[in-house]
Amino acid sequence: MSTLMNVPKDGQASKNSNVSHRGWSNWIDDLFNTDPFPSVFTTNFNTGMSLPKVNIKETKDDYFVEMAVPGMKKDDFNIDLDNKVLSISTEHKEETENTQENYTRREFGYSSFKRTFTLPESVDDNKIKATYTDGILTIQLPKREEAKEKPARTIKIS
Repeated sequence: MSTLMNVPKDGQASKNSNVSHRGWSNWIDDLFNTDPFPSVFTTNFNTGMSLPKVNIKETKDDYFVEMAVPGMKKDDFNIDLDNKVLSISTEHKEETENTQENYTRREFGYSSFKRTFTLPESVDDNKIKATYTDGILTIQLPKREEAKEKPARTIKIS
């Protein structure tokens, strides 16, 4: 954080002061750019949860999108395809109530996210499959036949 300037009781800064004076906006910038704030302010406040980690891999026949989303049920997900844009979203609402002798505690929880991916033209839209196992959502994106790698071959000269 920036160093604040010492000002004597008469309100006048010393002309011989070696302390540099930085403006209010610089001080605010320093406040929000020091720990622990960066991790707090880079999260997505609108979603109630951070975006899940994603692995994308390619094989000779398919692309795979694997998303780590533990604690969900397969019914919590919405997977949509619109004009070569794959959208994966979820909304999860949770309400618990704990009643003991003379008090009741109710807690509400809400979490959601939405991730979108633009698919390459080589994906066969009609054969996309999704599975959810052990906290991992896997979406298989098969390639069109004409986009699949062909084995090497030798061409004879006639």
